[in-house]
Amino acid sequence: MPSPALLWIRQDLRLSDQPALAAAIARGGAVLPVFVWAPEEEEPWSPGAASRWWLHHSLARLAADLEARGSQLVLRRAAPSGDGAGSLGMLRALLRETGAGAVYWNRRYEPAVVARDKAIKQALRESGIEAESFNAALLAEPWDVRNQSGRPFQVFTPFWKYVKASIDPPRPLPAPARVPAPATWPDSLPLEALGLLPRIRWDAGLAASWEPGERGAARQLARFLEGPVRDYGERRNLPGVAGTARLSPHLHFGEVSPRQVWHAAEAWRDGQFVTEVGWREFAHHLLYHFPHTPDEPLRPEFRRFPWDGERAHLGPWQRGRTGVPMVDAGMRELWHSGWMHNRVRMVVASFLVKNLRLPWQDGARWFWDTLVDADLASNTLGWQWTAGCGADAAPYFRVFNPVSQGSKFDADGEYVRRWIPELAKLPAAAIHAPWEADAATLAAAGVALPRSYPRPLVDLRASREAALDAYQRMRK
Repeated sequence: MPSPALLWIRQDLRLSDQPALAAAIARGGAVLPVFVWAPEEEEPWSPGAASRWWLHHSLARLAADLEARGSQLVLRRAAPSGDGAGSLGMLRALLRETGAGAVYWNRRYEPAVVARDKAIKQALRESGIEAESFNAALLAEPWDVRNQSGRPFQVFTPFWKYVKASIDPPRPLPAPARVPAPATWPDSLPLEALGLLPRIRWDAGLAASWEPGERGAARQLARFLEGPVRDYGERRNLPGVAGTARLSPHLHFGEVSPRQVWHAAEAWRDGQFVTEVGWREFAHHLLYHFPHTPDEPLRPEFRRFPWDGERAHLGPWQRGRTGVPMVDAGMRELWHSGWMHNRVRMVVASFLVKNLRLPWQDGARWFWDTLVDADLASNTLGWQWTAGCGADAAPYFRVFNPVSQGSKFDADGEYVRRWIPELAKLPAAAIHAPWEADAATLAAAGVALPRSYPRPLVDLRASREAALDAYQRMRK
């Protein structure tokens, strides 16, 4: 009988279509699923507060799923400093405790994690341990996709065309009926000991909005494919309706694989929904090949951009108190649910970097801490796209007008009314620009500016012109 194998769990919190788990079982010995909490190794992008909340609940569901298959989830906390510290030290301790001769895991692509995993694989192999990693998170590995010049793609359309023409993802692997267990189990921490949940319980909105875990991911995918996908092209831009897939946190934590989505959505493979999966692939392609981009612009000339907005405006933007309803509704949705509609993400990001003239890195950091789908690749791509400094970016002169965006995509004001109840009685014609409404309209709706709702932090037209001037000066 082969020696046991450690299954090192990370952002692959599922049992179906789980390549490392399948390989560990095929090896023939006992399999010990292990999660090692070592956030220091991911600095400066260790998981934010909303991500930790999701991780806690997803780990709980994964542990229950393993128990139903005769197994357990071993939880450990890696020491942040000192001899034998970190994930490598903890894995070595578990190898000694269990007599395991192999460690299997699924790959991640964040720069700090890539460097760590390479060092761990080399160290384990040098000590005679079998160490293997697998692709469970992408349709195509970033190093396998190159343009005709042999370089990474920086434009989405040719990237996705190449990927779709070159991949043939196999059918997803089924979840195992049983996971072979060892005769004895090593010690494990209780989940609460990892300290993932907030001490001050602000998470009620997250709990009401989401079902973390593999079962929740499967249900969400099924709900979407049973209805909203049919009108996705028309309704995906409307934040007031349930028209999007809302799969991003499930994909980020590996509760569903892109291969499962690819095959489940076969009938819509040429449509906009699967193209969104392609944007996720593109984001990881860029992060892998340009690992500096979470903190620095891909286009180096943007290091000269004059971010000279008022720092005092960052707080009102974060709290949804800018005085611009479409922006504030999005920021309040984010704080309550840990998520924001993609159309609104573009609007609030454009307002921060182009109207308030504050660095895109400030926005990326806030999203990182508050989003349940805080994915470093997608977060970086989105913010650099809006700021105009990344790959396939929005042109510098494109400034999203939050009033016209609201009038077009939230015409009846339903989205704003949900998240800004102090404006709920305003008519649709006034709800996206209450500062322009006449006194009678405001009085009838019980709105008193700026007492019940603030006036805009900046003039939208003047701040747009100032941003365009700044971009022009930078380009010279």
